[in-house]
Amino acid sequence: MARPRILLADDHRVLVDALEQLLKIEFDVVGIVGDGRALLKAAAELRPDLAVVDIGMPLLNGLDAAEQLKALHPEIKVIFLTQNREPLFAAEAFRTKASGYLLKNSAASELTAAIRAALKGEWYSSAALGPIAGTEPDSSQGPLRDLTRREREVLQLLAEGKSMKEVAAILNLSPRTVEFHKYRIMHLLRAKTGAELVQYAMKHGLIAP
Repeated sequence: MARPRILLADDHRVLVDALEQLLKIEFDVVGIVGDGRALLKAAAELRPDLAVVDIGMPLLNGLDAAEQLKALHPEIKVIFLTQNREPLFAAEAFRTKASGYLLKNSAASELTAAIRAALKGEWYSSAALGPIAGTEPDSSQGPLRDLTRREREVLQLLAEGKSMKEVAAILNLSPRTVEFHKYRIMHLLRAKTGAELVQYAMKHGLIAP
């Protein structure tokens, strides 16, 4: 019987190398990527059975990447492995149709148990998260939910310090379109400075603190 194929997405290389050593005992680790855009590309090429994804990744955060991944390849299971223990993030993970949410300080055996559960179509979450994990997110969580997917992408890249021209190149947009998105984002978030955009992006998990 073929072993389940696992794709790892995390920009902390030391951690991901340790995960690979742990998982390859039972699973085939078919790829390792360090950002959300690379995750989407690798998933299309490698077609893993499951992806283990961090939330705070560059270029495209794990939540938005997972949402796009599940829309394109609904058969691929997703488990989040993150340091974000806020209930809102666990609820957002559920919204993306992920199969699990674990904290990075979980026992190693818990990740393998989560993968087995996900491959059977079950939801798995760290016990430390409590009953909130696996429930629908609050629809009134603030202006970030009013942003379109493209606006969240622009917000993340700007918050990471990318210039208008760099954002335009990454998203295949014109600089003028990026400028329009930035104006609308700042209006919706009531932000007056770039520093406020960075703070907002950190608070809502678009970039790592």
